[in-house]
Amino acid sequence: MARKVLVLGETRDGSLRNVSFEAIGAAKTVAEGGEVVGVLIGTSVSGLGNELIQYGADKVVVVEDENLSQYTSDGFAQALLAVVDTENPEGLVIGHTSLGKDLAPKIAAKLNSGLISDATGVEEAGGNIVFTRPIYSGKAFEKKIVTDGVIIATIRPNNIAPLEKDESRTGEVSAISVDIKDLRTIIKEVVRKASEGVDLSEAKVIVSGGRGVKSAEGFEPLKELAQVLGGAVGASRGACDADYCDYSLQIGQTGKVVTPDLYIACGISGAIQHLAGMSNSKVIVAINKDPEANIFKVADYGIVGDLFEVVPLLTEEFKKLKVNA
Repeated sequence: MARKVLVLGETRDGSLRNVSFEAIGAAKTVAEGGEVVGVLIGTSVSGLGNELIQYGADKVVVVEDENLSQYTSDGFAQALLAVVDTENPEGLVIGHTSLGKDLAPKIAAKLNSGLISDATGVEEAGGNIVFTRPIYSGKAFEKKIVTDGVIIATIRPNNIAPLEKDESRTGEVSAISVDIKDLRTIIKEVVRKASEGVDLSEAKVIVSGGRGVKSAEGFEPLKELAQVLGGAVGASRGACDADYCDYSLQIGQTGKVVTPDLYIACGISGAIQHLAGMSNSKVIVAINKDPEANIFKVADYGIVGDLFEVVPLLTEEFKKLKVNA
């Protein structure tokens, strides 16, 4: 059954986030040969429309308004619902980001539809579109289908492969006018902590530290290794609670859920709450002095040793590999 499916293109600092392209890949499966429509919401975002088309969208609808310069659930919901009214889609796919987790339930409620959140896979099976999502802190997976109404889903970053970019693809980028009004939330100022390097939620490589790092200075070798690998630095809740690093780096049940290609856990014991945030990483390397540490149960490769000796050695070896590559 061919469907029209909307995909929200999420932007940050004037660029599209990678999860937007992954969402198009998921939407192609949901559409089953139907039309995939990209949606851009904000100010001065129309110039990004062609990139969505190059990644597989058939056309793009843009909503621009000065009240959309910063994300608010009220403003973005008004804009997205206006596109839904115009396009009358059978599906909607959004990234499972902080924006998507806030916006998708609101849209689903307005459309009187169900919501499949945090999907890590999507496929056609038996005449249905089947979504796979983790449950019980990642210890099990369930498969879900939508039996009635608009198919609405959020997809976890780094799980569904985007289509290959095709710069020869063309499509229509059009704008609709929406009167964004009666906002209950007004953003006066956005204060961000200075962040370095790769976005943690989209990183392909993550080097993460736990209580075994012992101090804020102990994270410096991890940062160097992450920089050499082109990755990001993460942390366990224990490291954040001990004030070794900011909570924005926390990975786990009460932090970020990540699924990089490579996860290097340094001085992390492997509490179930932390495993819930990273156990679906494609390759896990654990470095810990305790050979009985729980983290080794989920690791593909384990190194029993002092992280302050092992991490610098890894860094030097990776530097040599990059020079010889």
